[in-house]
Amino acid sequence: MTQTRSYSDRIRNLHEQYESDRASFEPPADPPDPEQAMTYLREGFGPVVMVYVDARAGDWGVTFTEAEFDRLHEALNGYLELYARCYGREISCDRSIREAAELLLDTHNVRDAAAVLTHVPDDGSH
Repeated sequence: MTQTRSYSDRIRNLHEQYESDRASFEPPADPPDPEQAMTYLREGFGPVVMVYVDARAGDWGVTFTEAEFDRLHEALNGYLELYARCYGREISCDRSIREAAELLLDTHNVRDAAAVLTHVPDDGSH
């Protein structure tokens, strides 16, 4: 139960951070802004995905509630959308946490994973 609570707390904290980041987001004046984009990936997208990875790698007995999955899903896709907006692109993402986790584990790089999931940047400049 303690381990499940730990994941629940992490998910809630990450979701709250996402909501704060979304509310305070200001598009770059002159996109792209790869540094701002990387901040969202390192401090948002990556940690969101790693909660899922840690739960699955550490103990297959960990199950997430529907509300926890919803929070993970919203934060995951929201951070990908903020990442894209840093490149001047408005997109709507609907990627699964599992898909993102598998991609991140395959690439070992948040920027590469985000580029594959969003097709941003699409000019090879990442």
